[in-house]
Amino acid sequence: MKPYQKYLLGLGMAGSLHLTACTTQNTTNTETMTTAQQAQQQVSEDVHSYAEPTKAVARHLDLDIAVNFDTKTISGTASYNIDNLAKGNEIIFDTRGLQIEKVYLGDNREETTFRLGETDNVLGQPLYVTIKPETKRVTIQYKTSPDAAALQWLNPQQTAGKKYPFLFTQSQAILARTWIPIQDSPGIRITYNAKVQVPKELMAVMSAENPMQKNANGIYNFQMKQQIPSYLMALSVGDMVFREVGPQTGIYAEPATIEAAAYEFAEMDKMLVAAEKIYGKYRWDRYDLLVLPPSFPFGGMENPRLTFVTPTVLAKDRSLTSLIAHELAHSWSGNLVTNATWNDFWLNEGFTVYFERRIMEELYGKPYADMLAVLGYQDLTNTIKELGAESEDTRLKLDLEGRDPDEGLTDIAYEKGNLFLHHIEMAVGRERFDEFVNKYFNTFAFQSTDTDKFLDFLRKELIKGDEALAEKINIEGWVFTPGLPENHVKPTSERFAQVEETFKAWKNGKPAAQLTTKDWSSHEWLHFIRMLPEQMSQQQMQDLDKAFNFTNSGNSEVLAAWFIHAIHNNYSTADKALESFLTNVGRRKFLVPIYKALAATPEGKKKALAIYAKARPNYHAVSTVTLDEMLK
Repeated sequence: MKPYQKYLLGLGMAGSLHLTACTTQNTTNTETMTTAQQAQQQVSEDVHSYAEPTKAVARHLDLDIAVNFDTKTISGTASYNIDNLAKGNEIIFDTRGLQIEKVYLGDNREETTFRLGETDNVLGQPLYVTIKPETKRVTIQYKTSPDAAALQWLNPQQTAGKKYPFLFTQSQAILARTWIPIQDSPGIRITYNAKVQVPKELMAVMSAENPMQKNANGIYNFQMKQQIPSYLMALSVGDMVFREVGPQTGIYAEPATIEAAAYEFAEMDKMLVAAEKIYGKYRWDRYDLLVLPPSFPFGGMENPRLTFVTPTVLAKDRSLTSLIAHELAHSWSGNLVTNATWNDFWLNEGFTVYFERRIMEELYGKPYADMLAVLGYQDLTNTIKELGAESEDTRLKLDLEGRDPDEGLTDIAYEKGNLFLHHIEMAVGRERFDEFVNKYFNTFAFQSTDTDKFLDFLRKELIKGDEALAEKINIEGWVFTPGLPENHVKPTSERFAQVEETFKAWKNGKPAAQLTTKDWSSHEWLHFIRMLPEQMSQQQMQDLDKAFNFTNSGNSEVLAAWFIHAIHNNYSTADKALESFLTNVGRRKFLVPIYKALAATPEGKKKALAIYAKARPNYHAVSTVTLDEMLK
């Protein structure tokens, strides 16, 4: 998820019981396990899924679907190999807005009965399928609705090429059920094969083994041999081309975007090598990127083998590629070892932020990684301030039952989780911590786990009864207590210290044009902009803009931060660029704070509504559900 999937609002999810999953380490290509092995591990119940996997659970999916851009629907069959563990007469799948036409049992497709339960606005409907004690295969014939939340249908004008339509999916957190009838919980992992029919002019790619060029008939076949959770089911269809970067890496993008993407992500192979050096072999065969049209709501989504990424990172200077390091790191934390419920989301994102910064340090040095740590800490403190330091939503282990998880995945999981892991590293030393993390990834490979299991593993494998170390690590203070422990170490940056000196010079009256800013990275510019006072004169805004051309920046992070100041100070020079940005960019990380700043005053609210009326069709449902509520 995504992304960074840094939400600025409330959270949503969880509970606890037990379901079956995998236990033993497996490094074979198929990553399959026996039923007995799969039944050994107990993980927390996911209250955002109707499935009852202790009774009957899906193990493998064969998907056979057709994509129809005219009706904005996907139709076909989802066939599952199942384990009827309880030898009962029912298996339950998650659906939301799906039209279930028929259900069959066995390879010979004997029709069976089914029923849909009551509709919940967040969870959708349970699909109850009648099975037999000996049933091993269930086939569901279905069709999606045109407004399925996971599916973003783009007309040609919403693409870079302006010639063909485009489709992409976003299944995290619980949206897979809007385009596939599925047991939609991160605690349930499946392998899958897929056959996808699309218009002949277009290419289809998935979170699986992918084609590298279009074919003549528009029919594409996919295979995912490693077990994945449902939120990593992904599909994209459009006018795409492929460009190889390295032996295991490459880029998919629209023809109009491929050159810029190939330049921006030329160091992907180096990132993969750096990651393997730290935490072991990459276990997903290939690592490719798909650069999506601008309406994609996140920075990136870590779909295995094929990260979906926003074009807002195409800054023309490779300055925003830490996002790629983040999504690559998910190949270990999240994809390889997965949070069992969205209550345990920090296990995905905290580890990933920590690993991302280790990759960036390996490639570009500690001073560079330190800048990322400081910016992340700023995001974290802002989130804690917004939620409230005593808010239960600022704990790492969350209790979010009855709420939509898509509204709950904040910087707490990312940055507080990272700080906790960095805190442990400082307590035991990097070498010892790396040994522990490697063992964690290997022990829980291709499994879903939860906070309690991780903490048990931490106590057993690292603390080992050392009471002084346990007190120093302070599990209770970090994981189960709101806010940050008082003795947490605030990250610092020597490069940002120089930026702060430059800012002081400006604050003391030195003209912007005379400031020393040569060779600043986007991170240094972002730090500078974040230090600017909330209230500035029109002359100050003009001088800064004239010296540094912020309003016309090609860097989306810099531009979004500058727009906040433009809004607070009624800097009308930026109005046209602001409207263009909000109309063409769908990344939620940028949209939410900008619209929120606009909506803070009656005049700004009027401007926000006018822009939103034009821009809303360009946004994904993940974004509009938040913005509709914010703007009423």
